[in-house]
Amino acid sequence: MYKIMTAGPTQVRENVRMARSQECTNPDLDQEFFDFYRETCGLLSKALHTENEALILGGEGILGLEAACASLTEPGDRVLVIDNGIFGKGFSDFVRIYGGEPVLFTTDYHRPVEVEALSTYLEKDHDFKYATVVHCDTPSGVLNDVETISKILDTYGIMTVADSVAGMFGEPLNLSDSKIDILCGGSQKALSAPPGLTMLWVSDRAFRAMEARKTPIAGFYANILLFKDYYEQKAFPYTMPISDIKGLRTALDNFFEDQEVYQRHARIADAARKALTAGGIKLYLESGWSNTVTVLEVPEGITDQQLLYGMEKDYNIMISGCFDVLAGKVVRIGHMGENADPQKVSETLAALQGTLEKLGAQVSCDMADVFQQAI
Repeated sequence: MYKIMTAGPTQVRENVRMARSQECTNPDLDQEFFDFYRETCGLLSKALHTENEALILGGEGILGLEAACASLTEPGDRVLVIDNGIFGKGFSDFVRIYGGEPVLFTTDYHRPVEVEALSTYLEKDHDFKYATVVHCDTPSGVLNDVETISKILDTYGIMTVADSVAGMFGEPLNLSDSKIDILCGGSQKALSAPPGLTMLWVSDRAFRAMEARKTPIAGFYANILLFKDYYEQKAFPYTMPISDIKGLRTALDNFFEDQEVYQRHARIADAARKALTAGGIKLYLESGWSNTVTVLEVPEGITDQQLLYGMEKDYNIMISGCFDVLAGKVVRIGHMGENADPQKVSETLAALQGTLEKLGAQVSCDMADVFQQAI
């Protein structure tokens, strides 16, 4: 088995794996499971400091992004797509699928969204039902101030859909200090549960917008409104993946037990960037680095596939390549959740250096040593 130091999925702790092996019940009929599900959702709300209802959906994190757009978008709706990364731009596809008109606010992919520039833009055009924005755009690792952005949008009555799949649980996020209406997360990133679950936090305003639609939601599996009042009715829209949810619950317990989770992520991310730059490796971003994933440019003279294959073959460590406009140009190290561990990141940097040097690239220092000193 490879050591997965990718930008998600992340490594999974033993107690999470064991929780998923517990005996199953019938989640459609067992009243105790409805309590367990609601309690777990309550912990999700507590983790992000909000009274907004949290939901767990049976599907990988992308399901949440589509469900948010499916549930809010009606034909002809103008939707502001804040685009400073591949996933940021990707929201436009979901908006278009459900009949909306995506309007892109595109900025430099090498840095975060500038809130002043967004404010200036909105002064001239703010006729949008909702806007989409990504907290940590995983392909580039850029971190956007979604709390502030949501407040700016709210001044114009624009709802916010935020993707924090690769941000939450590794980056501080306080929903009570924001105007985010639908927040999307995934189980396989900093929470370090296996892939397969979407988490959503939904405001009352978002539910009201869904209920006030003039047209039905064009979907079933991506229809958030079907979850409203699930507990009172003791009915889920579809059979819940009970083993996955039990694993998620244990991963949440692990998160709450870690009193320095955000400080640990920040220290490791900062030390990793210092080690890479000291080694002469160019980071993709100019500013706005996240604490969950670091993205570095592939040095000239080698390919991303050579680098990825070399690390897997010689060191048994897997990191991520990229896709779309960054395909072949960068590779990504995930240091989130269980991967945000000094020993694991040090081993990854040593493997990266060994592979680069074997491929003929020069590295200016012992990057693992620099990392250990910086940590």
